[in-house]
Amino acid sequence: MIVFSLPLRDSAQLRPLETWHAEEFAAHLDRAREHIRPFVGPAFVTDDLDGARATLRWYGERQAADGQRLYGIWLHDLLVGGVMFVDFTPATGVCEIGCWLEPAAEGQGLITASCRTLLDWAFGTRGMHRAEWHCRADNNRSSAVAERLGMTLEGVRRAAWPYDGTRYDKQVWAILAAEWQTGKRVKTLASAVDS
Repeated sequence: MIVFSLPLRDSAQLRPLETWHAEEFAAHLDRAREHIRPFVGPAFVTDDLDGARATLRWYGERQAADGQRLYGIWLHDLLVGGVMFVDFTPATGVCEIGCWLEPAAEGQGLITASCRTLLDWAFGTRGMHRAEWHCRADNNRSSAVAERLGMTLEGVRRAAWPYDGTRYDKQVWAILAAEWQTGKRVKTLASAVDS
């Protein structure tokens, strides 16, 4: 029985990703690891069950302290990716969201729908003021999600993303609560559909 689950579309759900999912998370990382490794933090991409359990425990402890949170995306009851609050600081009203997805689940709108859910909760329920999105400047799929969410590209931090001996530029995107609530995201989505 699944107690906490939000439908994203047919056969896809967003659920909390918790320590008891460690085996499933480890199996998922085996399918996704090399695809996501260049674009997520190195501590997130673990190589074994103990590492997967430690990652999930770390997020669970942060959530208990009203900080970072982690959610999985299940498609046909298979964990295929997820979204998270990379940072969540109620005292300042600022959060950062992030995502990852294995290749077989790309192109189905799962990340955008999941991120909308996080933003609705952060702004509507928790009263956050600003949500950020950071990604490598050459990660076109990631920056496209930020754009679909109605975020504004605020700048590029040059050579701020080290990976495998090379430094990449990092984009910083953001949306403010007032923009989210007045429907900037709806206008952006409508223009994306028309193009």
